[in-house]
Amino acid sequence: MLKSLSIRNVVLIDKLDLDLSSGFTVLSGETGAGKSILLDSLGLVLGRRAEASMIRHGCDKLAVSAVFECQTPNKPLQKLCEEHDLEYEREIIISRTLSADGRGKIFFNDYPITQRLLKEIGNCLVEVHGQFDNQGLLNSETHLSVLDAYGNYAATLDEVRRTYSTFKDAQRLRQQAEDELATVQTEEENLMHWIKEFAQVKPQVGELAELEQKRRYMMNAEKIADGLQAAHNSLYQQSIGVREALRQAQAAIARVNAVTDDKYTGIYEMLDTALVNVEEADTEIDGALNEIDVNQNDADKLEERLFTLKDLARKHHVTVDDLPEVWRQMEEKIAHLEHGRDDLETLRKNEEQARGVFLKISRKLHELRLAAAQKLDSGVMAELPALKMEKAQFKTQIMLKEENKWNESGGDEVCFLVSTNAGTPFGNLSKIASGGELARFMLALKVNLGRVGTVETMIFDEVDTGIGGATAQAVGEKLAALGKDKQVLVVTHSPQVAAFGSNHFKVEKTSVDGITLTSVRLLSAAEKREEIARMLSGEIISDEARAAAKVLIGA
Repeated sequence: MLKSLSIRNVVLIDKLDLDLSSGFTVLSGETGAGKSILLDSLGLVLGRRAEASMIRHGCDKLAVSAVFECQTPNKPLQKLCEEHDLEYEREIIISRTLSADGRGKIFFNDYPITQRLLKEIGNCLVEVHGQFDNQGLLNSETHLSVLDAYGNYAATLDEVRRTYSTFKDAQRLRQQAEDELATVQTEEENLMHWIKEFAQVKPQVGELAELEQKRRYMMNAEKIADGLQAAHNSLYQQSIGVREALRQAQAAIARVNAVTDDKYTGIYEMLDTALVNVEEADTEIDGALNEIDVNQNDADKLEERLFTLKDLARKHHVTVDDLPEVWRQMEEKIAHLEHGRDDLETLRKNEEQARGVFLKISRKLHELRLAAAQKLDSGVMAELPALKMEKAQFKTQIMLKEENKWNESGGDEVCFLVSTNAGTPFGNLSKIASGGELARFMLALKVNLGRVGTVETMIFDEVDTGIGGATAQAVGEKLAALGKDKQVLVVTHSPQVAAFGSNHFKVEKTSVDGITLTSVRLLSAAEKREEIARMLSGEIISDEARAAAKVLIGA
């Protein structure tokens, strides 16, 4: 519940500290006294958009803070706090400031938060029907969640959300597989053609370097042969040749060794080694000369191979060494195409199975909603006679949506319908009811919804619009009854409604030294009677009005 509200520099409010209690609290005051400013200020700590025009003239910023006490566990708020790493405590302090330059700060128990998060938190703490309640029961898009909260079947809702998520995941995988398969099928003819071409060419990694080396060898074969022949001639055919010269040198050293007791044996052995190396080198040269047999046909084939590889690489925008990998990927795509049809069929079965599970749980949820709707309809209808709407009817319409509109809430669409008079057709709540009728329908709804909701504070802004007399008294009785379970704050012009308040605040506007200010004060029992008398008679309060006020309060 809302324990206190502190306001600084908001329009006509200079400084205001308001302490509130449980039960049914009334706020009254003359038109223009500033009741809307009070609600606007509360709206700021509930997440309403702040505007610099709300800052009191002559001030550079405004500040509003509120203290809430969660007397019972508030699971939606706890979940929200967990999601955003906020500490959930029984007492919650929300503060907000706004500077004239448009910059503002918002704190939740000293933790900075965004306006968007504040709005979600505010929805968990306070339920408002009135001037800035454009997303409440008048919006048919909220009726589904309202009915679900009333029905109290959270476990089934969670199951529907889980099975819907599983169904959508299966659907996404199937769709993805279909798209991939369609893409491959479109390329299939080209892939088969390219794979056949690759199979004929059979490119190998490193083949280009090897072919280019062979090509250089063939192009220089004549030069290579000439060089080898020259080396051979140098060993054998120039004068006596290197080999013969080495033999002669070796014989000369042998003769010297004969007369020197083999003093130069080392030289003899070196010449002997040189002679062996020369003979081995000559053998290698002969072999190399025999290998050089450049066939023009082989050269042509090599050039053709090089051209084929480079052309294939150019066609696929890769290097020659990348061709084997491209070939492998193509064959993999074809293999995927062959297996993809089987995989797709499996994914389709998975999707259909997940869809069936979701439908089964959704039907269960649908039945629970029908039961909750019947109970809600009966509850609202039971309240209407006391609100002087004996001939009015209320009906919760539940329709099945088309499959493409299913969501994590199931397959139902919910709308609250009303008929204000016997024989008149049902229509949307916001379009059929007049101002007074709408207020009473809302009250009948909230009396029923309030008993099951986790929100502890309910605010009604001018719920008495368009009603008076016995009807207004009936509204006051219902609000007082609701105040036994919830904290109910009502802004009213109706003395019949105000008479039932357990706490009564008066909003007043005063002018001091040319400065107009709004103030709020808690009325004593005597002041409450005087205020209700004013509401009955106007500016001049008669004794009859005071007597009537006493009767109303005692009623």
